[in-house]
Amino acid sequence: MPRILDQEIDKKLKSIGAILIEGCKWCGKSTTASMHVKTILELQNVDDKARFDMIAKTKPSLFLEGEKPILIDEWQMYPVIWDAIRNDVDHSGLQGEYILTGSATPSEGMTMHRGTGRIARMLMRPMSLYESGESDGQISLNDLFLKKQGMGAKSQMTFDELIYLILRGGWPNAKKIEKEFSLEVAKDYYQSLIHENISLTQEKEFNSNRLDLLLRSLSRNISSPVNISTIEEDMLVNDKGLARNTISSYIDVLKKLYIVENVPAWTGKIRSKIAIRTKEKLQFVDPSIACAALGLSSTALKNDLNTLGLMFESLCIRDLRIYAESLGGKVFYYRDETDLEVDAVIVLQDGSWGAVAIKLGSGFVESASENLIKFKEKVDTEKLGEPKFLMVLVGDDYSYQMANGVYVVSIGNLKN
Repeated sequence: MPRILDQEIDKKLKSIGAILIEGCKWCGKSTTASMHVKTILELQNVDDKARFDMIAKTKPSLFLEGEKPILIDEWQMYPVIWDAIRNDVDHSGLQGEYILTGSATPSEGMTMHRGTGRIARMLMRPMSLYESGESDGQISLNDLFLKKQGMGAKSQMTFDELIYLILRGGWPNAKKIEKEFSLEVAKDYYQSLIHENISLTQEKEFNSNRLDLLLRSLSRNISSPVNISTIEEDMLVNDKGLARNTISSYIDVLKKLYIVENVPAWTGKIRSKIAIRTKEKLQFVDPSIACAALGLSSTALKNDLNTLGLMFESLCIRDLRIYAESLGGKVFYYRDETDLEVDAVIVLQDGSWGAVAIKLGSGFVESASENLIKFKEKVDTEKLGEPKFLMVLVGDDYSYQMANGVYVVSIGNLKN
């Protein structure tokens, strides 16, 4: 399945010696990377482990033999490869020699050099709705930044399908199998995470039961500002011996595994002296992880629209990040001491920006658009410029522009 990252990979292979594609397991890194190479080295192959161990200890450059470009999958299993590639790229001066993929960040000090100018980094996430074919892509985020007019569309995605997609997640394997079995992929991913994946960054003993408690607590607080004391209080109900620094160490591991990917606060120029909240907002790389942690079903989400709204926000942030980063942008959120909140502030490299409110249903569109306008009036546009767009991103089927200029866009119509 083609991915948005494919174009960026092609571009980088023409401009730099090596690429590192990072991201959580099962998101499609290896499959995508394999489409761009001539040789594949799978370091997790148990049949070759003894040979790989010997190469790592004696002559790491042997990892680099083969017709180029070479894909080295799960490179972090032998971190010495990083410096071997860096040295080879230094000496050859060639572009597009290697692609590395990794689903965990090695510990500090495991590599000698940073690789700046030799190895470009890019992040892959599970599929957006556009990549998996559930969004028809009639509305382009890039077109919104270009201020193209006359946008209107109708999504074919139903309310039940939206709930299904939140539960299924953007896992490529789930897209390949029959719908009635596809929800098992996220559940299996979750079990793999708490029982197996933790060993990828294990520097000390980790407890799978404690990790399960943490993930369930994080899931209950999804799309909310991160508050360790709240997580601690929640977990202490079932884990009396828990210490706060233990929580922090477990969260650090989840970040190394690219599971937790919080949204930073936007702290741009505001006209008034009003205080802006600076805590990160808690998010997983995919909403299906939180749903699996809490054992949620379609019926459970229908009966708890507040939780459904939070999971919908998580799905939208996943997609907005994928789309924005393909344009060279980043996603932030805004909240101030008056509790005025904007779910996503998208900022491109040239400084142009747009603001997004995320609402599950059309009944909240009017108030959300008014809040976006209030936010715009607070921003010092003399320094930051006018927003390229204000958008309410919804789970309903219609996309259109309101009389006040705010766009209402269905997640089932959006693409990069």
